[in-house]
Amino acid sequence: MSDAYRHVDLFRLHDGTDDATRDAAVAALASLHDLPGVLEWTVRVPDDTRKGVVVVENALFESEAAFRAFQAHPRHAEAGALLRETADWWVGDYPEPRGRDADEIT
Repeated sequence: MSDAYRHVDLFRLHDGTDDATRDAAVAALASLHDLPGVLEWTVRVPDDTRKGVVVVENALFESEAAFRAFQAHPRHAEAGALLRETADWWVGDYPEPRGRDADEIT
């Protein structure tokens, strides 16, 4: 059995982004939850805005192959196009072994 694959994005919205644009970005990201291979999907806007408005996307995929297929999906491309206009982002992608202890630090 292959490892699951974790995908975490932190999108920092450009200064001056209005609420309607923020909400559209969050909705675009949230809409990707039902694409093939997605096991977990969370999109949130944290309360802490000291460093600007950040949108957090935290996803788990069945495998790295499922994640790569997700990246190539047209709906992902559409969401990416919107976010390119409104945010800069940082990505953390890594294999997540199945059955690991939740408290284990690797």
